[in-house]
Amino acid sequence: MLGDMTQHHLVATIACTGIVLTLAACATSSTPLLNGKDLTGWTTVGGGATYSVEDGEIVGTRGPGPNTFLRTNEVYGDFVLELEFKWDKAINSGVQFRSRQREGDGRVTGYQCELDHSDRRWTGGIYDEAGRGWLAPLDDDPVAMAAVPDLYAWSSLRIEAMGDRLRTWVNGVPCADLVDGQDAEGFIALQVHGSKDPGQVRWRNIRLTDRPPSD
Repeated sequence: MLGDMTQHHLVATIACTGIVLTLAACATSSTPLLNGKDLTGWTTVGGGATYSVEDGEIVGTRGPGPNTFLRTNEVYGDFVLELEFKWDKAINSGVQFRSRQREGDGRVTGYQCELDHSDRRWTGGIYDEAGRGWLAPLDDDPVAMAAVPDLYAWSSLRIEAMGDRLRTWVNGVPCADLVDGQDAEGFIALQVHGSKDPGQVRWRNIRLTDRPPSD
């Protein structure tokens, strides 16, 4: 009898554990934002840079005019966004999140996670595009500034926006940790910064989790 009870208890425990693991998996499942073939679900706004899909990667190539953005057609609130990026040719870039287009001139504004090719090395810092400017620069964080060892190799980026707390990681290194309640939702966009010089940047494996696990 004791053996049967122990066996039943073990089966019940395994079943409950399976349910918990299934629920946890559902809570943390991520969704790709790129179909790997074309830019369905995205729209280009701003200047004359071009975006294309090559081998499942988004390629942003500098063109004439001001900053250009490839934005999602959907808007998002709380989420974890994960992707990889690298430069083909040095170019200032960034990843917008919780962003919007202003009425009147249609300019993109909102939070931007900087992708900084320059010697300043502020990749992972948070900038308010067409707004308040730098919100979380990395000038006092040499570890974060060194998170991208090679501009021309793939690096990982993680952006977590939960309530008014905004955090970033580059290659697993914590970068920005900002509390700011200005924007609760908005679109995601990939930026090509305007300039007369040539430049090209790539993104791949763009995935979003809209219900990330708590700390």
